[in-house]
Amino acid sequence: MTLVPMSDHLSKAEIRKDAVQGTVEAAASTVGQVTSIITGAVRDVASAVGGFATEVFEIRESARRASAEHGED
Repeated sequence: MTLVPMSDHLSKAEIRKDAVQGTVEAAASTVGQVTSIITGAVRDVASAVGGFATEVFEIRESARRASAEHGED
């Protein structure tokens, strides 16, 4: 960033450029934060669903073993 002496005035174009630049930087930062939140949420959901599926397989296997022990098919 270039320092402008206090006696120099910024042109309207320079002010607009700075405003647009600040807006784009803020938007990029916000998009990055939201993306990080969504990525974490997707990871957590996938982990929870995977854990649930594991439990379902274990319950099904336990039910099969219990049926086999009692002579049922």
